[in-house]
Amino acid sequence: MPLPTVILPGFFAGATEYRGLETALNQIGFPTVTVPLRQGDWIPTVGGRSVLPILRQLDQTVKQVMADYNATQVNLIGHSAGGWVARIYLGEKPYDIHGDVTSSVPGLWNAHPAIATLVTLGTPHTSQERWTKRNLDFVAINYPGAFYPQVKYICVAGKAIYGQRRLGQWLAYNSYQQTCGVGNCWGDGITPIEAAHLEGAVNLTLEGVLHSPRRQGLWYGSPEPMKSWVPYLRADE
Repeated sequence: MPLPTVILPGFFAGATEYRGLETALNQIGFPTVTVPLRQGDWIPTVGGRSVLPILRQLDQTVKQVMADYNATQVNLIGHSAGGWVARIYLGEKPYDIHGDVTSSVPGLWNAHPAIATLVTLGTPHTSQERWTKRNLDFVAINYPGAFYPQVKYICVAGKAIYGQRRLGQWLAYNSYQQTCGVGNCWGDGITPIEAAHLEGAVNLTLEGVLHSPRRQGLWYGSPEPMKSWVPYLRADE
């Protein structure tokens, strides 16, 4: 029996953008729910601030899905920033770097026992950009690589656009440079391949796959790219 699966949207993305992926996973037997975020839910996190509001909704969704399906574990799919937020959620250390975690805030982390598989799609696991570096450094320092051996980490990168200082490739160049420090490299148009992979994970690179479902063309949740990473989702043992 396939495990229930939770999708965590990327930065400034709402749940509606993932309905196609959610539907596709349900159709192949994985009961799937997207964390019910709206674009506005990300506003309090802008400028590298705390992602506690996102962690709260993620935790509520995971617990509700586990209760609904009488499951002890779920598969978790994080797109873009959702992937590194998910890594905070798995970790046991209090996410207290922004000073908004007190004794009155329930533990919205230490969830690794409940996560069978973590799939990150186009997630920037590193950052040189000052607004996001603080959060990503917290993850990288405390939970380097595929940190929890009982969790299966699947990190998926796209190879669609080479970053260059020329028309049509400037956005990719700047995004790659702010992420890994090098603009002239391959990636999905937003996240360079190097930053999307983790040491110790199953690292996949998909040709022609773009970062976001908002763009025309293939993205990670398109039918053909899904064939590469869906087989790693776990069933109930």
